[in-house]
Amino acid sequence: MSTQLNAPVSRENIEALSQGRGEPGWLTDIRKEAAALAGTLEWPRPEKMRIDRWNLTAFGVDRHPELAGDLSQLPEEIRASLPQDAANLVVQRNSGAAYRNLAEEWKAKGVIFTDLETAVREHGDLVKKHLFSVVKADEDKLTALHAALWNGGVFVYVPENVEVEVPLQAVLYLDDAEAAFAPHILIVADANSRVSYVDRVLASGAGRSAVAVHHAVVEVVAGPGALVRFASIHHLPESVTDLSIRRATLANDARIEWIIGDLNNGNTLSVTKSDLKGNGSTSDSKLITIGTQSQNMSITTHAVHYGLSSESEMETRAVMRDSATAIINGVTKIEKGATKANGHQTERVLMLSPKARGDANPILLIDEDDVKADHAASVGRVNEEQIYYLMSRGITREVAERLIIRGFLTPIVSEVPIEAVREELERMIEGKLNA
Repeated sequence: MSTQLNAPVSRENIEALSQGRGEPGWLTDIRKEAAALAGTLEWPRPEKMRIDRWNLTAFGVDRHPELAGDLSQLPEEIRASLPQDAANLVVQRNSGAAYRNLAEEWKAKGVIFTDLETAVREHGDLVKKHLFSVVKADEDKLTALHAALWNGGVFVYVPENVEVEVPLQAVLYLDDAEAAFAPHILIVADANSRVSYVDRVLASGAGRSAVAVHHAVVEVVAGPGALVRFASIHHLPESVTDLSIRRATLANDARIEWIIGDLNNGNTLSVTKSDLKGNGSTSDSKLITIGTQSQNMSITTHAVHYGLSSESEMETRAVMRDSATAIINGVTKIEKGATKANGHQTERVLMLSPKARGDANPILLIDEDDVKADHAASVGRVNEEQIYYLMSRGITREVAERLIIRGFLTPIVSEVPIEAVREELERMIEGKLNA
């Protein structure tokens, strides 16, 4: 099936799309209602960034690939970026799943790891309970359009007391210049479970010249005592607008660890948020980004404290080159009644060009007295004394700058839980800095 999506979104269009995929009625209803909402809502308005001037509506054509029996059937360029062990892997190509596999030992323990469209058919009650429970379809035009048009995606479910000892990995890529690319990631970790999830969002082949919008939503539901580690690296071309909303809701004593690398070459809206609903819940968010050429980026990390003795840590590091612009927002909100909450945030921006712009905006919103909250923010250039010191040891200025930049980003890069992915991230960083 090939349905044009960059025409005006209508209930009829969405219904045909959903029925063509064989989706259940409840999901078709969600899509139709969201399509109707999209016509009444406005685009999000991030601080100091006019995203309504960006390309926001090139949704593309719904194109689902054939499911590959093994990785050798995927393009060589994509195979090179895949993990050597494909036992726990989901691959999305354009609008749908191209490969999926989960080791038998985890299936036997009740773990589910598959593409979201398959999960809707095979685990409908579980998906229905949690889909759009964390990120609501009616928040703004972006979430409404995503709820109407999402495709492919990933579903993770970890039962109570199960610890998944290996990372679950996904690669989502665009290699068709006209394809729709709107994955939805849904992770549900039951009480006292443990899971690490790592994905990479890429373009290859014709996807590098695509004039497209990647609009993605991540929902994480962490039950009491659960631990979820979520790592994601985005590396999309200049012609692709990346609109990514990530959010977790945490029960008592639950923990989320976000590790985000926003290394796109095009305009980027990135919002990563933790809702600390439970007492004793904790969130640790680490994010890096590099701005080059004339790209615009709105990067927001957000923690909202509701539970007693909840804790959040946020750290963002950005490197700005050329005439790129980045608005880096850190928001800590402590609600009334969240006594003993503790929120800390740091935003640091390293400027490499006088034409670049990098704003660090730490925001504390405190509605409770018996709490701790602090922030640190800095925007500055490479330290000349450090460069001089390194050059005095026989290192060229260019190499000295690279070493300082690497040291600046290392505290976050080192947190990526898989060595091969960490090495790939380092290569992407070098590529952006050398472009």
